[in-house]
Amino acid sequence: MIEDQANKDKLARLLRFASTHNDNDAQDQPLEGYVGRAGPEQDKIYFILADNYATAVASPHLEQLRKRGIEVLLLTDRIDPWLVDSLAEFDGKALVDVARSALDLPESVEEASEDETNEQHKSLLEKMKKTLGDRVDVVKVSRRLVDSPACVVAADNDINPQLRRMLESSGQAIPESRPILEINVEHPLVSRLSTEADEAVFDDLSNIVMDHALLAEGTQLDNPAEYVQRMNKLLLDLKSGAASE
Repeated sequence: MIEDQANKDKLARLLRFASTHNDNDAQDQPLEGYVGRAGPEQDKIYFILADNYATAVASPHLEQLRKRGIEVLLLTDRIDPWLVDSLAEFDGKALVDVARSALDLPESVEEASEDETNEQHKSLLEKMKKTLGDRVDVVKVSRRLVDSPACVVAADNDINPQLRRMLESSGQAIPESRPILEINVEHPLVSRLSTEADEAVFDDLSNIVMDHALLAEGTQLDNPAEYVQRMNKLLLDLKSGAASE
């Protein structure tokens, strides 16, 4: 598929993938079936890359697409990052990675623009960015989350995290990059962050939100011990607060 460009279109019709259309990890869905179910009004084929099916199907990146009834291909084979780069489109519909920053979703009538939403929450976004420092490139409000507090996404010109992990494990030197953190301002945890006056608590909660976003994406934490300490402290504070009530 990747090397035989002359027969790429013919070979693409033989490909089979796991998909949110099914409730299992069977790789049995053709691209023609996806296009047929999407209908002519959907001009993109959405996919997610992950290390395994469990991570892919539970990814927070799928939440808004699920809510809108949009099917997503779940790609978990090691060759898939190269496959989607090579294929790029099928039947005139571009393949789109749902874990990239510029996720193009149809606008909802009641939905404010991305710029307007980020401006409304500018103070929180800047404070979280200052707290997280070099752990993130930028913090912004998410349009793809429904139930989760946050997720990490890659910039459009960055290597995706799955490919990065594979290349690093083979000993290749990869340019450093920082993820973009997207937050769900409707989530209770993020709402608490926006009103938290205690700087130490804000610092801990911001980092925990970041850690959970990385774990959900499949990335190992650089400092698991520090994460455990933060969680233990948070749990003890919650227990202490409940006891005093």
